[in-house]
Amino acid sequence: MPTSDEQIERVRDLVATIPPGRVATYGDIAAAAGLSTPRTVGWIMRTDAADLPWHRVIGASGRPAAHLTERQLRLLAAEGVPVTGGRVNLRTARHRFP
Repeated sequence: MPTSDEQIERVRDLVATIPPGRVATYGDIAAAAGLSTPRTVGWIMRTDAADLPWHRVIGASGRPAAHLTERQLRLLAAEGVPVTGGRVNLRTARHRFP
């Protein structure tokens, strides 16, 4: 089933609400947006996130995507996100959507 414009906008709206110093996983966003899979969030982020705080979205392991690791961790650390061993501490940095 194709991703609707409404779903894309919902994901974009959720990502835009992640405050500095916090992160959300693809799964967190998918659940909040009512999507069936985090992969849809990944696709949206790859295709339509240049104007969003994309660096605040990470994998469930707390690690960024391999091709973004250095840049993403640098941006997160600058915001005060706790990073140890290339991984974000999700216990303290995870944003919870209402």
